[in-house]
Amino acid sequence: MVEPVPPAGEPAIRATAMSADNNPYGTIFVGWLMGQMALAAGSVASRHSGARAPVVAADGFAFTAPVVAGDEVSFHAAIVGTGRSSMTVAVEVWRRDRHGEGTTRAARGTFVLVAMGEDGAPKALNTTPTTSDIKPLLEGNL
Repeated sequence: MVEPVPPAGEPAIRATAMSADNNPYGTIFVGWLMGQMALAAGSVASRHSGARAPVVAADGFAFTAPVVAGDEVSFHAAIVGTGRSSMTVAVEVWRRDRHGEGTTRAARGTFVLVAMGEDGAPKALNTTPTTSDIKPLLEGNL
């Protein structure tokens, strides 16, 4: 099995994991990770659609390595599919120890977001997404 490598390019967002987000086992609570993943997906979807884009579904989550307080956490996100008003966004989470350069994939999952018009109704997309190096990972080339 080939070891995964972080996607090329800048992450959608980056954060430092803090001890306030620890679970009872001393690692970061996955709920915090999922929330940050949703923020990264929303950022990419809003930029793509030019509109508000709330999450309507989430799927395929895998938490593959613990994140600890002090880790720098990068959230890479890319649109991997679109519908009339919906966007499927793949997100990968990579952690880096605060005092080193080694990285480990900590989580991955997909979100479906819907572009919303100012009237609160779904808004049709009028752009084509760019391809991403995250897509092959979601197609089983892990």
